[in-house]
Amino acid sequence: WVQLVESGGGSVQAGGSLKLSCEASGISYTYGCMAWFRQASGKERELVASIWMGGGNPTYAASVKGRFTISQDGAKNPLYLQMNTLTSEDTAMYYCAATQTGGDCRLPPDSYRSWGQGTQVTVSA
Repeated sequence: WVQLVESGGGSVQAGGSLKLSCEASGISYTYGCMAWFRQASGKERELVASIWMGGGNPTYAASVKGRFTISQDGAKNPLYLQMNTLTSEDTAMYYCAATQTGGDCRLPPDSYRSWGQGTQVTVSA
């Protein structure tokens, strides 16, 4: 039974930074994808960034590229999302997700099997 627990969300002013963490337990597979999704009020859940389990091949949504960095230093270590130069458009609930798969991690939400409970990020202008 996979459990993902996010932390690090909060309120910040525009231009500020936050670092989200995701602690995983119960993952028995050694290859797959991990990702950060976000869902703003009234909008669909969207992929923000993804990475091969362990830390390879990071990918980013166009809206966050150059500002956000996804990282994981080894499959048994936490997943992180460093978010810089935040804007009000980044306000959302952020979710950590994981799934066992090979290849491209830029998958829709229903392709990820395990999810955290989410952590709220609020950016004020």
